[in-house]
Amino acid sequence: MPGERLDAEWVRSWWQHADAALTKLMQSFLPTHGFPPGHNAVILATDDSHQATSALVDLTPIPSDLTTLYRVVSEASLPDVDSGYFIHSPATVAGHFREYGPAPIDGEWIALVFASDGGGRLFAIGDSGQVWKSTTASSLDDFDLAAASLQGFLEQLSQRIADQP
Repeated sequence: MPGERLDAEWVRSWWQHADAALTKLMQSFLPTHGFPPGHNAVILATDDSHQATSALVDLTPIPSDLTTLYRVVSEASLPDVDSGYFIHSPATVAGHFREYGPAPIDGEWIALVFASDGGGRLFAIGDSGQVWKSTTASSLDDFDLAAASLQGFLEQLSQRIADQP
């Protein structure tokens, strides 16, 4: 999908499917795992998150697909999907960028850390639109390609939610 831009309607549809899959997962979690789930949610954008997105855009040249995502979804907390997945809020992304700068990914002019997993590995989106995953729990180490696009990353995440026992 390189070259194609993320569409807000597609993100809304993704959110609906992810929310339905999370509802199903939460209903079966306790009987399946023997303990209650944590708080798992994909949170829709608010006026506050829109303001934080605008501030992020003012701070750095944010990849357009990430802006599109943040216009619909402000963040996600999925501690019970695999080892956990977290899409950071735009305010968190801005704070990370202020503190650490862009992720050092060869071939990307700028790459913003926007998500993490439960093991502390970071996900960054580059100006190319590709999504990268750190090889360790550090934004200073190497990054490997995780998805060809943010849409591909979200599709993978949705599949992980649906496949969770």
